[in-house]
Amino acid sequence: TIGPARQRIEGRMAPSSSMGGPVSSASSSSPSLRKRQIDALVRLLNLNEPVSKAMSKNASAVGAGASTHQAGEGTYKVLVLDPFTRDVITPLLRLNDLRKCGVTLYLLIDSERQNVPDVPAVYFLRANESNVARLCQDLAVGTYDVAHLNFCAPLADAQLQELASGLTKHNCMQRVAKLYDQNLAFVSLEKDLFSLMLPRAYVSLNDPSARDTEIERAVTDIVDGLFCAIATWGSVPVIRCKRGGAAEHVARALDAYLRRHLGQRGNAFSAAKHGGSFHRPLLVLFDRNFDLTPQIQHCWTYHALVHDVLGLRLGRTTVATEASPAQPGVSAGQKKSYDVGPGDFFWEENGGRPFPKVAEEVEEQLNKYKRDMAAINAHTSGAGGGASDGDEDLQANTKNLMNAVSSLPELTERKRTIDKHTNVATALLKEIKDRQIDNFVSVEEDLFSGKADKAQVLKVVTSPKGLVSDKLRLVATWLLTSEQVPAASDLEEVEQCLAGAGAGLEALQYLKRLRSLSLTGSQRAFAVPAGGAGSSNQGNILDLADKFMSKGLDAVTKGMKNLMSQGHTLAVTRAVQALLEAKPGAEEQDNYLHFDPKLPRGAAPAPAKPGYRDAMVCVIGGGNYLEYHSLQEMSKRVQPRCNLVYGATEMLAPCEFLQQLTELGNKGK
Repeated sequence: TIGPARQRIEGRMAPSSSMGGPVSSASSSSPSLRKRQIDALVRLLNLNEPVSKAMSKNASAVGAGASTHQAGEGTYKVLVLDPFTRDVITPLLRLNDLRKCGVTLYLLIDSERQNVPDVPAVYFLRANESNVARLCQDLAVGTYDVAHLNFCAPLADAQLQELASGLTKHNCMQRVAKLYDQNLAFVSLEKDLFSLMLPRAYVSLNDPSARDTEIERAVTDIVDGLFCAIATWGSVPVIRCKRGGAAEHVARALDAYLRRHLGQRGNAFSAAKHGGSFHRPLLVLFDRNFDLTPQIQHCWTYHALVHDVLGLRLGRTTVATEASPAQPGVSAGQKKSYDVGPGDFFWEENGGRPFPKVAEEVEEQLNKYKRDMAAINAHTSGAGGGASDGDEDLQANTKNLMNAVSSLPELTERKRTIDKHTNVATALLKEIKDRQIDNFVSVEEDLFSGKADKAQVLKVVTSPKGLVSDKLRLVATWLLTSEQVPAASDLEEVEQCLAGAGAGLEALQYLKRLRSLSLTGSQRAFAVPAGGAGSSNQGNILDLADKFMSKGLDAVTKGMKNLMSQGHTLAVTRAVQALLEAKPGAEEQDNYLHFDPKLPRGAAPAPAKPGYRDAMVCVIGGGNYLEYHSLQEMSKRVQPRCNLVYGATEMLAPCEFLQQLTELGNKGK
């Protein structure tokens, strides 16, 4: 029985179909997941009215001679966030974007806040006990006259009852204008990349000492986040996952969740218009243990290197500056942060390219900028032609000057982007030199192709150069890519060398247990030579690194072009491609479970058919940029071409993942 208090709060809840406006199904012509999430956030900030309607309301109010308060009542507002929702917004909307949406002040809910009369408050929060309690406290004391409540994931019954009871107890229900489930408990980091921002999910799902309730809580959080991503995506997918492990557990829970939701009137998909089953999107779930090597190995592509070496969080990276005569006020070692991501043309175009190519592109873009500036100067430097037709010369010069002025902002912004990536590339090059990352990449590439053995691994491990963490990652890659688990004597020899270098062995102990239980294994079967020169003729970039400051990136890259000239197809990429192509008799068709939330429970799903136009891949336990770019490249090769979105419980740098493996190794002692 629903009590009166809960009935009153439910009366203020918006129906699912209006949460963020009409939902269109995913298709080749529809907006990206990131664009959909940005649109939903903008609607949220416009008090959940369509943006054009809200703007027209304000315009008509001002035009009618309304007072400032009346005209701005629907425009100016206070935004109240918690740490999670702040991180959702940070990579998507900048401060200027918030100002355009009428946000004059944004605050964290757990901070001390003063009363702001006559201005509505927009709350965007996770639905947890502490947030609900603080929300009720704000409304009880009248911190804001009117509150628009937005929760990033659907409210559970217990949380809804708690909220209703708190508001009734303090007699402040009238201050709630509306309550919305926004389905935004994830963050879009790139156009087709998202994170559920669930830290330590891998530990939570693989902890041998975890209680069942803790595992169920972790699965529930993952399902909530995945549902939000799917609802924003706009289509109910067919779900595939490998048998066993965390992926199957999540798939079954997600299937049940979607079935319950689809049974509700006005659900989040009610406005979507789907074609036949042929055009249904595909969702593929993977357990991180399916292939651990991409999460550990050293990478050579731009996004992956920045994430691994410099650190990349929510579209921002930080580098240590170098002393330069051109910048007398900047001293060596100072930290400088840069925003990267969609909207940064260089980041978008070069994210999946090898670092040498990126370095060359920096130099090329700089030269292009110089040529464009020289062309502008040439057109505006003075009058040309004879004096017989001065009016025509004046008109031509005026036109050239106007064109130059109009193009200067774009050129200035391009130069700022080039300078940013020059500094990032310089910082990467310094780390590559100091840590000998090129050597680790080369040996690991040989491990994938079966050319390296224990002797080569030992040679690197016993070298005085290189970080201990890099050596540990190399040994872990050797352990995971060996066709058979290395002999105990070989492992002991390598471990002794690692221990002598100061490395902890807990992560290796955990990986050995996984391999002995066949929970993860060699991925060398997926190695596919891409041709080209081998590692024997790779240039030594360490000798060239010092030339960077004086000769530029083009001098450095001449000796780096052959590095990683051999590639391998990642296990996740190969599996997804097989599921997209749906070839009869393929191993993936038999070994992957099939869930369709739109079919009656117990009904057998139809045989898989090729032709998926949209697909989402989510890795339970952590994702990385190496898999992201590998899947994007594959999606352009398959026929028909597929719009593919990659996501994970969190985007993990290799050293962060090693810390989680170490924690599990300690717990398994």
